[in-house]
Amino acid sequence: MYSLILHPDCEAGPVQSVKASVEPTHSGCQLRFVIRGDITQLSIPGFMPPGRADELWQTTCCEMFWQHEGTSAYREFNLSPSSEWACYDFAGRREGRTNGEVGAMAIAHAHNGEELVLHASIGTDLPVPARVALTAIIETRDGTKQYWSLSFGEGEPDFHDPACRSLKLAGAL
Repeated sequence: MYSLILHPDCEAGPVQSVKASVEPTHSGCQLRFVIRGDITQLSIPGFMPPGRADELWQTTCCEMFWQHEGTSAYREFNLSPSSEWACYDFAGRREGRTNGEVGAMAIAHAHNGEELVLHASIGTDLPVPARVALTAIIETRDGTKQYWSLSFGEGEPDFHDPACRSLKLAGAL
């Protein structure tokens, strides 16, 4: 698992650590996020019927950005503990956004007072080699948000910044 870092502009809060893993498969990938801390202080969306939804990043949400090496286009996946998800295709940095096609998506999560674990199975074409960002937005009950990523670019948190896509993946395992 990879350890995500808290954006330097964010204050420490109830979350002590966020770790994530991605495993490319022949039909997409498997993702796992583990959020540790005082989970009772987080705003966690309630269960919804699985399906596509917009603006999931407005509250606690895990994300992955996938860019085929050598291209400017990339995909953004928003994965909510509610079981809702979103997939967007971009032609370039925040340009040309369209809904991305996904063959299959399954999200499951479990949490207790100390840990929230989110699993996602994404069934869609994800070309390799790729540059990947694993990110999380954590909202507390008082509305404060934290931004976690493998890496950040300069300035305010912006997961669309290519600097966030620091993980290099060579192919399916």
